[in-house]
Amino acid sequence: MATLTAGRKPVLRRELETIVGADGVLSDPEELLVYESDGLTLFRALADFVVFPTSAEQVAAVVRLANRESIPFVARGAGTGLSGGCLPAEGGLVISMMRMNRVLEVDYDNQIAVVEPGLVNLHLSWAVGPRGFYYAPDPSSQQACTIGGNIANNSGGPHTLKYGVTVNHVLGLEVVLPDGEIAWLGGRTRDALGYDLAGVFVGSEGTFGIATKIVVRILKKPQAVKTVLAVFDRIEQASAAVSAIIAAGLVPAAVEMIDQLTIQAVEDAFGCGYPRDAAAALLIELDGLAVGMSAQADRIVAACREAGAREVRAAADEAERQLLWKGRKSAFGAYGRVSPAYMVMDGVIPRTKLPYVLSRVNEIVAAHGLRVGNVFHAGDGNLHPNILYDPRTPGEEARVVAAGAEIMKVCAEVGGSISGEHGIGLEKADFMPFIFSPADLALMQRLKDAFNPRGLCNPGKVFPTRKSCVETGPVAYRPHAIETQGLAQRF
Repeated sequence: MATLTAGRKPVLRRELETIVGADGVLSDPEELLVYESDGLTLFRALADFVVFPTSAEQVAAVVRLANRESIPFVARGAGTGLSGGCLPAEGGLVISMMRMNRVLEVDYDNQIAVVEPGLVNLHLSWAVGPRGFYYAPDPSSQQACTIGGNIANNSGGPHTLKYGVTVNHVLGLEVVLPDGEIAWLGGRTRDALGYDLAGVFVGSEGTFGIATKIVVRILKKPQAVKTVLAVFDRIEQASAAVSAIIAAGLVPAAVEMIDQLTIQAVEDAFGCGYPRDAAAALLIELDGLAVGMSAQADRIVAACREAGAREVRAAADEAERQLLWKGRKSAFGAYGRVSPAYMVMDGVIPRTKLPYVLSRVNEIVAAHGLRVGNVFHAGDGNLHPNILYDPRTPGEEARVVAAGAEIMKVCAEVGGSISGEHGIGLEKADFMPFIFSPADLALMQRLKDAFNPRGLCNPGKVFPTRKSCVETGPVAYRPHAIETQGLAQRF
């Protein structure tokens, strides 16, 4: 890949401005700092340019220019990602999709919408809500994250248990391929013919190209919703309740767990009604037909009580229900009251392994002299340990990274995965051998090469950087920089 010289940059800026306009290009170092990290601030890298296209044709023209100059490029949405996936790890171009944020079409009869990638997730539900519809994938960052970013990481959310992740709601995509060609993958129906290239593209973390239009399913709002809060004195009891609910044949829309440290942070910040002395709480939501919902709720209450819940209550009204959910969805922000920084993990485990893995998480973090808060999608076993730390304390970031690696290894050892929705990105690239064999990785690399043969599209992501991690387990923390202002931290 080419390294841009100081003399070449003004020329390229003028060319980029002819494509996206003078107000659509950033190159001043102070402006570029805004785009040096995503939600995982352990990783930082500076681009040479940030550009703001407003159409697929502009995206394609920028990508063709990058190919001509052999410059790496990466698409970026709202920057809420948590794996370093949208960082310009090798410099070059950041292509911000935030000006492509429209709902282009809504077909209520066929329950589909066509949107641009910079549309904020929640804004689609706002747009179709007055007609009684909504968009089901609901990451906790849905008030800020974009649908294009959700496409990249195949994002989930609290309601994944019943409704699935992003790929289950995407029918087709217009994409700019890494060579600048514009192509359609999938279509407007569930039964598209040929290879499921839309399914392959979703979750490819921006390494297969850039989505510029997205055809998604929209759903009718459920007739009734009931939200139950179950309070426990021990995490093991809450974990047992999760397994009991699923074993009983019940499929709630969501089953979320929050531990004591997180409850206290949430209560300090928002006063949502969680008991501060509880070791854990489950937030369980049912939705669907009104007929029979009370009977389902009774069975869930019984399962929680049998598992040892000291209190189980349903939200009395919509205001209380929204307040309980505010506590869950704002939990990450509430950690700011108890720690200057945190690193959120994203492992997946079998539900039956919850007590063991949560115990191991606490042991690992304590052994590194740190604290952890747990708030996660218990129903589908998607853990989110939040390791709290102070970046101003020498050596503390290194201990955070080491603890995170050990936690990922535990998730793999119990038959789980190293990511449920945040993606691999930079953060977990060297953990891929925990769950994939060399043959698996080689096959995935060949698929990537079919889309992205020159490796210019979001380089440095997903795939491990060293063979040694295959045999040695968790990798060591070794900070280094790319040029003078590259990745501040890298394994």
